[in-house]
Amino acid sequence: WAAKGTRLLGVRAVVCESFERIHRSNLIGMGVLPLQFHDGTSVGSLNLDGSETYDVLGLGDDLKAQQELTVRIIRADGASEEVPVRCRIDTDIEIEYYRHGGILAYVLRQLVANG
Repeated sequence: WAAKGTRLLGVRAVVCESFERIHRSNLIGMGVLPLQFHDGTSVGSLNLDGSETYDVLGLGDDLKAQQELTVRIIRADGASEEVPVRCRIDTDIEIEYYRHGGILAYVLRQLVANG
């Protein structure tokens, strides 16, 4: 995937409790993966303090809209926890934007392919 190397200030994914439609769409347009906690799971319930690192498990070339994934949270002390999340790429065209690293890269590749 082209998106694996895409970063917006080093950000590859955003995990939150909910998304405004335009914010979710803007993340995908920049090649950033929007992930949403399930109801009842939050920064507070997980005691996140910003010192953690994260791995997204289950992300592959066969990514589907609204797919269930898992986020592994690795705490500063080395303890880890796995939390189910929903991928908030909601449509097939958004999958294509994400795979290309964002809408700009997608459009440029389309222009090159058709030009």
